[in-house]
Amino acid sequence: MTESTTWSGVRRGPLRAGERVSITNPKGRRYSVLLAEGGVFHSTKGTISHDDIIGHPEGIVVKSAGGVDHIVMRPILEEFTVSMPRGATVIYPKDASYIVMYTDIFPGARVLEAGAGSGGLSISLLRAIGPEGSLYSYERREDFAETARKNIEQFFEGPHPAWNLRVGDLNENYAGEKVDRAILDMLAPWECIDTVHRALEPGGWLCCYVATTTQMGRTMDTIRAHGGWIEPRCVEVNVREWHAEGLAIRPGHAGRGHTGFIILTRRLADGVRAPIKRRRPAPGAYGEDYHGPLPPGVEEYDQYE
Repeated sequence: MTESTTWSGVRRGPLRAGERVSITNPKGRRYSVLLAEGGVFHSTKGTISHDDIIGHPEGIVVKSAGGVDHIVMRPILEEFTVSMPRGATVIYPKDASYIVMYTDIFPGARVLEAGAGSGGLSISLLRAIGPEGSLYSYERREDFAETARKNIEQFFEGPHPAWNLRVGDLNENYAGEKVDRAILDMLAPWECIDTVHRALEPGGWLCCYVATTTQMGRTMDTIRAHGGWIEPRCVEVNVREWHAEGLAIRPGHAGRGHTGFIILTRRLADGVRAPIKRRRPAPGAYGEDYHGPLPPGVEEYDQYE
């Protein structure tokens, strides 16, 4: 770790062996390459020697053995996240950026994360909280935890001083730390709502990231039934790129569609229960086939047709 990076993961100066670069061909195809002295990058357009890159500034153009020019840059966080080695699926940058902004992650924040996965969101959180903050990451699987550790140390060039990785289930291994924010990226986040309520300071944000509508519904109803949270809301983030060349202006062929649902809520003060929201669910919303928790205030409408 160099002083110029200040735990941001940003590198300056000549490209060095041991760091990752992005090599882009004229068609926009991007390759993530870990530089090594004597190494060779292979593609359908011919080989490129790593030695032709090492020692040069980023932003150079190198020619492959096939005579094709390639641009070489250091990857930004978005590029690193989608190209880094992974065990579990990562939270993609479009969702990670929304989470960091809308849960108001700030320098020095204390953050609890359950489901470290491959470390994609962890890197964004560590960059946001800085070395003065604390990130407590719980991961059930040892292999996922090791992948996350390697990716984080690759990005920051060493162990980050704010990161505390704990292998195990959050409910069983919660160590009692008090936090300002909590993010649950797991199959059944509703199982951890009580534990997170104990961990969060009053007013703290909880974010749950789930992939399916059934997970989303179960999580939101569990939060409502708990009573110690404000009314949860859920969003889905979609990104559409555009093509613009002369008069040919149209939506691009590539897009970023559904990846997951982001559920947001805030913790109420100790002993405070959320005001009962008078709701008139759709017929059958909480019928015989529903086996989840009942939010307060729906019982009087359960026979409504």
